[in-house]
Amino acid sequence: MDRPWHVSEWFILSVVLKEEIVALRDSMRDSAAQYLRPGEPIQAVIGAQTASAWLAGLTGFLVFLSFNKYRIIAVTPTRIVVLDAGKTSMKKARGVVTELPRSTRLGPGTGVWHRLPVGAETLRVHRRFFKDLDTADAAMAAA
Repeated sequence: MDRPWHVSEWFILSVVLKEEIVALRDSMRDSAAQYLRPGEPIQAVIGAQTASAWLAGLTGFLVFLSFNKYRIIAVTPTRIVVLDAGKTSMKKARGVVTELPRSTRLGPGTGVWHRLPVGAETLRVHRRFFKDLDTADAAMAAA
């Protein structure tokens, strides 16, 4: 018989999920570095996707995978670089999609999925990356 989760189990699950998110950010940061200028520091790294999450719920995961592309937004002191990360994961950058001027404001994030127009695409940033949007905008304001 299934029993309800105990508070300590929820805590452990939240710690594990937080570690996975930190590991994801580290992977994105490491893979984005090769597409930056030598010595160019990353102020923030943000995961995004091109398709709405509703598409997966309404049409199925396979249809979602065929339409969606993951993006990594790498924010530096001089520019914002949008990188392609493929169709299945946002861990590894595969190439540069576009560059934005550093004066571009990314946030504040709203709702569960913040929509961010980038060239011909609209990127969707999940709320787990909202603090990274705020970090990027704060770094721009401080400069």
